This record gives sequence, C-alpha cells and structure tokens, in this order.
Amino acid sequence: MRKQFAEFFAGGGMVSKALGSDWDCVFANDFDPKKTATYRANNAHSDVLLERDIALVCAQDVSGTPSLVWGSSPCQDLSVAGKGAGLRGGRSGTYFEFWRVIDELICDNRQPEIVAVENVVGSLKSNSGKDFAEMCRAFERRGYIFGAMIIDAVHFVPQSRPRLFIVGVRKQNSSIGRLVGDQSRVWLGGKRIEDAFKSLPETLKQSWVWWDLPAFQGKPQPIFEIVQSNPSDVRWHTKDETQRLISMMSEVNLRKLVEAAASGRREIGFVYKRTRLDDKGRKVQRAEVRFDGVSGCLRTPGGGSSRQLLVEVQGSATRSRLLGVREAARLMGLEDSYKLPNSYNEGYHIMGDGVAVPVVRYLNDNLFSNLLADQTLLVAAE
Repeated sequence: MRKQFAEFFAGGGMVSKALGSDWDCVFANDFDPKKTATYRANNAHSDVLLERDIALVCAQDVSGTPSLVWGSSPCQDLSVAGKGAGLRGGRSGTYFEFWRVIDELICDNRQPEIVAVENVVGSLKSNSGKDFAEMCRAFERRGYIFGAMIIDAVHFVPQSRPRLFIVGVRKQNSSIGRLVGDQSRVWLGGKRIEDAFKSLPETLKQSWVWWDLPAFQGKPQPIFEIVQSNPSDVRWHTKDETQRLISMMSEVNLRKLVEAAASGRREIGFVYKRTRLDDKGRKVQRAEVRFDGVSGCLRTPGGGSSRQLLVEVQGSATRSRLLGVREAARLMGLEDSYKLPNSYNEGYHIMGDGVAVPVVRYLNDNLFSNLLADQTLLVAAE
C-alpha cells in the first residue's frame, strides 16, 4: 500500500523531492505563480497542484486520504527579522487556514494520520511564547499527540539553517511508543525545546511527546563541491567592487580575511551585509564574513534582507560575487537535475523560502515511515 501525502505552501516542491518515489502526492498548493511554475517543471504529479490562495482551498480540492499533510506556512511575521505581527499577522496567519482545511478533511472522515509543520525558530518566542502555544493548540484540538524539534540543515548540507518542526500523530497510532523518549535530544533542539515546553499550558503538555530520533550520520557535502567556478547567472565583481565590499568589514572580519590569505590555500567565505551600530551609536552597513566551510542561512531577497555573497581568497588574490542560484539549490540539498527558473531573483527567492530536502528525508526515514508502518500493514491485510 503506497503512502499518500499533501503539501501546503508547496513552493518549489522540495518536500516532494525529499519524500521521493515511496510516496504519492495527492494534493499540493501554493498561491505564487512563479513558485508553481517551478513546481510543475520539476514534478511529474503537477496535475495535483492547485495555484490558489489557501483561504480559497477546501477539502473537496484534496484527493484521496493523505496519511501525511505537510505545511511550511509563511514565516515573515514570526521571524526575528519581521515586524512582530506574530501568528495573527497577514502572512503567518495563513497557518489557521491550513488547519481549516484539515478540519474539513476530518469532517469528511479523511483525517490525516500525521500532520507536520515547519517554520523559523523565532516561532518559539514570538509574542512571548503565545504564538508557539497557539501552534501547538491546533494539534491538540484535533486529537493529535505532538512534539517539536529544531533541526539544522547544517548536519546534512553546508548551510546554517535551523528550523522548527512540529509533528503530530493521531492518538490511536500504535507505533508512537517506539519513537518517544523522556526529553529533547541535543541534536533535536535540546534546552531550547525544553524551555518552550515548560512555557506551555498544562493542557497542552498532556498531549506532548518527546520525539526520540537517532543522531545525524555522515558529513555534509564539502563546500568546494557546492561552489561553481564560473556560474552562468552571476559574474565575478570588479576589483573596485570587491574592495568596496572589503571596506565595509570590521576589524574582526578583516582579520578573518587576512587569516584566510595567510593559509595559502584556496578559501571560500560567505558574506552577508548587515546593519550594525558603530562606536558612536550610528547605524552603518557592515559586511560580515565566515570561512568555516558553511554558508549563512539562505533568505528571500526582500524585506530588507540582503543576498548572500561569496568571497574567494587564494594568497594575495581576493575576488567576490553573489551566490549563484544553482549553488543555492545545492545548499538546499537539490540535485543538479532540478530545473531552475530563468530569473535569478525568482530562483533565489524559491531557495530562500524552501525547506532543506535532506531534513525532510531524515524525518521521513526516522519518523513518518515508522509511524505509518503498522497502519500500512493493516490496510494491506484488509
């Protein structure tokens, strides 16, 4: 019996890529025509994709009975970089429309066995923790046992990308006992998740479980396998442009540049421009670089966020440029066969707004598939 899933806020279809051929996608939804065009270009099941505002989606649009429903709702109102509107904000508030569709599925006797949501780690403290409680309450009200985790994509790809995942399963599920422990594992959020749990009302704590998943194995792909020598969508800066970037660095960051040059090796660094206060309390733009073999977290190029830059240092030679979209796709764990949009901005936005493929694959291999194992056997026996 094949497993079925539905993905909301589907973006470029990274959840589909992660779940792979073991699953059948019976429904996908996103309202952004640029994202849906990329989704269709990369998924054979594009006939199930509905391009529509989630407020206008209903259960009748969803085929079959999905065992898993995934939702990566917008993070703008919950992120540290946002304006603090919280879960009731215009974008992040679509979380409630997501659950409205699930309510309709339940009324139609098609309740998903598993519901998984993903968002920024800032969700834990948004609105003094009230938004996280509200996110958890959505699971409890529908009869789900749930638990939260923080998983950083850096364990799988050379990108610092911590994200919050809340996974709920129906209370009747017979596999739960094999997958829970007595506290949050360090690699799944540790103290940050435990602190968030402590702040929850007692009624929600009664429906909480500590997902006990194995520590991450293997090492992320080396950064030199991610970076292209001459990407087609971006150009190397002129010497003057590179020098202007260097002039924006503080003494601490300039020291990193000097140390990279002194190594004599080819070193790759990643740069973000950030607004900082100088010694007189004035806001100035700084270029902050890291040479630890890990890129900064990819972001959507909007709302004041800068695009990530790359610096290559070898001896006395230093050059810089924007991060290419294919490089960004590799940092999200996508294969080079993944078709990118022609527009740099569109491609970068889709990557910055997505969920890292290997993280979803880890959750599938160690949680989703195990939670569904007994149910699949029962259906097959019938």
